Amino acid sequence: MTFIDSSNSVQLDSAVDALVLNDPRVEHKFAEVGGFKYHYMVAKPAGEPTATIFLIHGWPDIGMGWRYQVPYLLSLNLQVVVPDMLGYGQTDAPDSYEEYSMKKMTGHMAHIVKQVTDQPIILGGHDWGALFIWRMAQYYPELVRCIFSICVPFLPPSSVRMSVADLAVKLPNFRYQLQLSNGGAEEIIAKKPERLRNFLNGIYGGTTPEGKPAFTVATGVVEENIDSIGASPLIGKEMADFYVQEFSRHGMHGPCNWYRTREVNGDDEAALVQDGFKFSVPAMLLMADQDAALPVWMATGQEQHFAAGLKLETLTDCSHWAMIQKPAEVNKHIGDFIKSVYGGELKAAL
Repeated sequence: MTFIDSSNSVQLDSAVDALVLNDPRVEHKFAEVGGFKYHYMVAKPAGEPTATIFLIHGWPDIGMGWRYQVPYLLSLNLQVVVPDMLGYGQTDAPDSYEEYSMKKMTGHMAHIVKQVTDQPIILGGHDWGALFIWRMAQYYPELVRCIFSICVPFLPPSSVRMSVADLAVKLPNFRYQLQLSNGGAEEIIAKKPERLRNFLNGIYGGTTPEGKPAFTVATGVVEENIDSIGASPLIGKEMADFYVQEFSRHGMHGPCNWYRTREVNGDDEAALVQDGFKFSVPAMLLMADQDAALPVWMATGQEQHFAAGLKLETLTDCSHWAMIQKPAEVNKHIGDFIKSVYGGELKAAL
């Protein structure tokens, strides 16, 4: 999934409380799951939490991508759990793409959920993390009380197999996935040490002095531009340094492995294919009107998949990176949705 249309200006809404590096409001935990080490942050309210919420990041991000949401969710008396997903940050990054199947990774997360709480959770995701949460709610419905996605509609499992090449023909806004899946993006970024920083700055809205992007949905990483990319308008230098540090642990192979799993996911998800499938839990989908990879039209007809209702909203003047660009709006939508599900339970705790 992805990104910013760099022809549009991107500005950060910074008037919202956010986690900082080494923030005392979170504990850093590790879990051994499926033979891999997972890192996750946990933030706990002062008293008994009303519920637990898991926030799942996408590509190329880390758990700190949710830094503007964690303090707000704490204020709602929620226990907040934010993992680095497989391939990212302090979580392991196996070399084989087969380890990144949705079935395996949702199994890993289900194990962590059971370690943290004995109650069904609120489950939220962005980008690949959003596709992940839709699948987790299908594989483990008993673990989920409600669910929300930022930027990514529910894509039902299908018996029709489609390669990345076929997908790029059908949906030209996904053409970048060819480069991410075939190793081309990793090769470009790895040619020079400074390119990792430039890539991350570029993916979060940084451009060349002439306004040219580091990444387009038509191509992927644009090699002729990457050496001239300036600072991101969405991420300050300290946070950019942290992102570079975290992505330097494993490089881009693990994160790009998520794009190599169409066949293995198709095999696993054959058991999930069901005509007329509907989620039985309340759901919310937030789209962003300037998301170049996931345009708003992709959410057309989503209501048919949700027996308990779907809250469908569009963020205006907003890129793919909604959680950090429009945190106040995103938080309000998430809070209103959670309050609609928990109602008196939440109010009684506040």
